[in-house]
Amino acid sequence: MRSRAVSFAVVALAVLAAGAIPFPSCSGLIGAPIAQAQNIGERTVTGTVFDAKSDPVVGAIVFLQNQKTKTIRSYTSDGRGQFNFAQVDMSQDFNLWAEKDGKKSPVKVVSSWDSRKAWVGDLRLK
Repeated sequence: MRSRAVSFAVVALAVLAAGAIPFPSCSGLIGAPIAQAQNIGERTVTGTVFDAKSDPVVGAIVFLQNQKTKTIRSYTSDGRGQFNFAQVDMSQDFNLWAEKDGKKSPVKVVSSWDSRKAWVGDLRLK
């Protein structure tokens, strides 16, 4: 009788593992694998720096800081107030802000959860 119960248990587990009977996932042990974010690769981060009157700001320093490593890249806004960062790691989170003549924009976050290959955001000096 005992070997019959063990045989039944082995067959039941084999049927579940083969997926013949649907079974809810328990922490990924049985069932389909859990989906994860696939933000792999690089993106561009672009935008325009504006003043309080909505005019483009030429020569503002735009900072892009990796939240984990704290490394900072910078870019000086061009003749149209625009900035452009290339090869930004999509798997990392970044802080983005601009400064000029003692004025600073609020910090924006370029999130690793954002799957866009081209991130566009404007910054306004206050």
